[in-house]
Amino acid sequence: MNVVDSSAWIEFFNGGPNATFFEPAILATEELVVPSMVLLEVYKHIRRHQGRDQALSAIAGMRQGRVEDLDGRTALFAGELGVEMKLPLADSVILATARLNDAVLWTQDSDFEGLDDVRFKPKKS
Repeated sequence: MNVVDSSAWIEFFNGGPNATFFEPAILATEELVVPSMVLLEVYKHIRRHQGRDQALSAIAGMRQGRVEDLDGRTALFAGELGVEMKLPLADSVILATARLNDAVLWTQDSDFEGLDDVRFKPKKS
């Protein structure tokens, strides 16, 4: 299973320099778990920078995977991870979702660099 972080989705949708690194995880929709937190972050970013139609189109693509809602179990696990690893709220929810689904986390967010079961590619300018 794969979880793709918000930063990686945005990179993919914008055709950024790391887009091809994330493409295999994104296109393998039968193995893709999409945290609802990632839907929120990606929608907000694309809505702000490219408009509502582009944002809705992106979300439709993301929904090809299995959307995982934030439930109580995930929230508490995210809280634990956030405290232990000093992660921001969204990052802790995304990591908790990946771990609870035995998924690899694909990202260019340096908060996840060096963690087990993370495929990290540094963001290029």
